Amino acid sequence: MARPKKSEHIAELVELFRESSGALLTEYRGLTVEQMQELRRAMGQDAEYKVAKNTLAKLAAKEAGVEGLDDELTGPTAIAFVKGEVATVAKALRDFSKEHEALVIKTGVLEGAVVPAESVAKLADLESREVLLAKAAGALKASLYKAAATFQAPVLKTVRTVDALREKQENAA
Repeated sequence: MARPKKSEHIAELVELFRESSGALLTEYRGLTVEQMQELRRAMGQDAEYKVAKNTLAKLAAKEAGVEGLDDELTGPTAIAFVKGEVATVAKALRDFSKEHEALVIKTGVLEGAVVPAESVAKLADLESREVLLAKAAGALKASLYKAAATFQAPVLKTVRTVDALREKQENAA
């Protein structure tokens, strides 16, 4: 690659590292072009999947302020730069790697910190953001209903007691 082309490629990778909410490094050795296109479609609009030369990716990562990727940047490397939810892209990569064993998730970069492949796998196991928010809302709603019932209990008890006293007086008279 000519020097100006390398500089452009490094600048593009630096920008992607800085703008993305996360980056997932994969090894794609053995995947066909069609499979790579299928993987890009599986990730959807949430990620940009770039094949990168390791030396250029190392330089770009350092320039972007990401440290600790040097050991993982070996062999054929492609990086999924995540613009949306990292968990969604991690699920897409995990599901694709189950069908195509040639795809290996090496590591990830989340909020500037390098995380191991095991953490990326755990992230892929998380439910979607919407499901987690719905569960949290349900738990809060249940707590509110319990609190409302607790606050109403003394009033209801008082009303029942007054009714019982009134009924007792009417039966006595």
